[in-house]
Amino acid sequence: MAHIFDPARDMAEDWLEGCFAGRMDFGEGPTPVIVRNGTVLDMSSVALTLSGLLETAPDLDRGRSIGALSDVAIKAGDTPGPRLLSPVDLQCVKAAGVTFAVSTLERVIEERARGNADEAAAIRQKLEDVIGGELRAVRPGSDDAARLKQTLIENGLWSQYLEVAIGPDAEIFTKAPVLASVGWGQPIGIRSDSTWNNPEPEVVIISDSAGKPVGATLGNDVNLRDFEGRSALLLGKAKDNNASCALGPFIRLFDKTFSMDDVRAMDITLDIEGPDGFRLSGVNSMSQISRDPEDLIRQARSEHQYPDGFALFLGTMFAPTEDRHQAGGGFTHVLGDVVSVSSPRLGRLVNTVTTSKAAPPWTFGISGLIANLSRRGLL
Repeated sequence: MAHIFDPARDMAEDWLEGCFAGRMDFGEGPTPVIVRNGTVLDMSSVALTLSGLLETAPDLDRGRSIGALSDVAIKAGDTPGPRLLSPVDLQCVKAAGVTFAVSTLERVIEERARGNADEAAAIRQKLEDVIGGELRAVRPGSDDAARLKQTLIENGLWSQYLEVAIGPDAEIFTKAPVLASVGWGQPIGIRSDSTWNNPEPEVVIISDSAGKPVGATLGNDVNLRDFEGRSALLLGKAKDNNASCALGPFIRLFDKTFSMDDVRAMDITLDIEGPDGFRLSGVNSMSQISRDPEDLIRQARSEHQYPDGFALFLGTMFAPTEDRHQAGGGFTHVLGDVVSVSSPRLGRLVNTVTTSKAAPPWTFGISGLIANLSRRGLL
């Protein structure tokens, strides 16, 4: 499906008031841009990369105007003309998992079902009856959490997922290599050998090299429930595959119009439109997160430095359980699903599902970026 970028639909409702950073390809290669007061500014004379641009407050007076965003004909895929790229480049892409009670239960279900979707419904009901309410109420790392852990151990219900859900240490993992994420309108990939998978609509915080949060964007942390359910040691295969990480459309920078408190109160909506006529909608309410975003940022950087900054997926409460193909079979993607992740404050990220093998191969790495900047006379 061809997607045409429409600011009225794909940008934040108040996009003319906020300040947005991103990357576009006007035909020569990746270009850092700022969208301010409805105008696109080419910021390559200020910084060669978006990570560099976000290290200090961008000097907008040095940007070259491309024109009004509404007049820039942005299309998806490899069609000629301006394209939106993932709004991160040299930043490491990290992710926090099991940060919502609902998704915690689903991870435990995957583990106990050993990745078999047919067994999920019965396990889900049992776990919800036994620990659902307590899990939603407890604060991670607290004395109450420690007591709940001991009770679960005594009843044979403890899980490694519950450890990161209510214990002192959050799960933080690497989602994608540098420059491997895809942006608005680009295909998003699932492994061709996965039979139980789903999107994960999330807020993604962008931090600079000092660990200071500078803005937020939308993300889809594609999840393979069958792989991770078989073994948590398969997390790398479940999470890091070609085109399996989508970000965009832009990073909304923190300023007087947008703050971390807006992130804490945000609802993220997910819509799936299948080629088979299947429709699914859901909401990820950040107010229900178990760990505060700033705590997750602190844990991500506590004993690791990121000289080019990092992006951090904050996790999701969305874990679809609706049956798609058969009773008790739950949800899984089919090729051609159009997945939209949206928020009134951040806009709309849209991608079409394919396999990681069929998606355009990732060939533009760090050496490719250096060579491209050199050819364009920017180094």
